[in-house]
Amino acid sequence: MPAHPAAHGLDQAAPDRTGAAAETGDPNLWRRRLRHDIRHELGTIIMLASAVAVADDVGATSRERIEQLLGETRWLDHLLRRLDGDGPGERGHEHALPVPERIRVDCLTAEVVTGMRLATPHEVRFAGGEAWAHMDPVALWRALRNVLDNACRVAAGRVDVQVTADRGRVTVQVDDDGPGFGAGSGGLASLGLGIVHDLISEYGGGLEIRTGAMGGARVRILLPSAPPAEAVPAAVSADDWRPHP
Repeated sequence: MPAHPAAHGLDQAAPDRTGAAAETGDPNLWRRRLRHDIRHELGTIIMLASAVAVADDVGATSRERIEQLLGETRWLDHLLRRLDGDGPGERGHEHALPVPERIRVDCLTAEVVTGMRLATPHEVRFAGGEAWAHMDPVALWRALRNVLDNACRVAAGRVDVQVTADRGRVTVQVDDDGPGFGAGSGGLASLGLGIVHDLISEYGGGLEIRTGAMGGARVRILLPSAPPAEAVPAAVSADDWRPHP
């Protein structure tokens, strides 16, 4: 039979709540501690997944999925670092707008498509040639994920993604065969597209929403293009894409 708390000099009626009281009185402290724990758990997941990815008893297909999982967790780590203030923040949230980088839009889009293919039963097609833009990669990743999430949520069975570069502009076009924007519940879709608009417009881009060729919604992310670099592949396929190490 376990000893009564009083036998060890503990006051059961008045436990020590110094830490809890501090968190209750300081919401910023509570958030920092919660973020610390989330970062710790995320690091554990990355460590375990990395160990499985190099294990001898893992097949090629499972290894590919684990590598994609690692890619997703790294993006989540980027978001947490941004939230913690370890990296540049976003305008209107106590930090300056992140400095844009020169990035391959087709490569980043292909990475997002690959992740969505593993998370949805729908067919997700991708086509894209070399396309460069000046953009914060985390902001673009967030924008792409929101648009693809919306499309896969409402699609009947297919989503088409295309990246093109023409006349100083890069376009990421997402078509789905769902009921069309506004035909159903707009809650999550409206919130996601609002996020996309804010993220893209900060870098001189735009967002277009209309009816697509498949009868569903067509969402186009428009970005000012950057000049191409030398000695890079001319095109990328989501079938061959692997996340950055």
